[in-house]
Amino acid sequence: QVQLVESGGGLVQAGGSLRLSCAASKRTFSSLRMAWFRQASGKEREFIAAISRNGEDTYYADSVKGRFTISRDNAQNTVYLQMNSLKPEDTAVYYCAADFIRFYSADPNAYGYWGQGTQVTVSS
Repeated sequence: QVQLVESGGGLVQAGGSLRLSCAASKRTFSSLRMAWFRQASGKEREFIAAISRNGEDTYYADSVKGRFTISRDNAQNTVYLQMNSLKPEDTAVYYCAADFIRFYSADPNAYGYWGQGTQVTVSS
């Protein structure tokens, strides 16, 4: 069983930055593929970014490419999402996801472990 706990959400003005963290309980964190998704009110869950087990490969949705950066620290069992140049349309609940899948996936159904979510609100 893998437990994920997100933190770092909050209220920020447009153009500002936030860094989300997701701490995992699993000692074999380095075996997990990690990803971030978000869900705005009334919308489906949307893929944001994913990172390979060793952190060398990253993938981004077009909507955040160049503004968001996913990274991980396997020694700390933590994955991060640095969000810069935030826009009001980035407002959503952000979720950390994990699984032992071998290859990258933007499909939320590929991830069996989820955090509780953290709210990010960007004011205009």
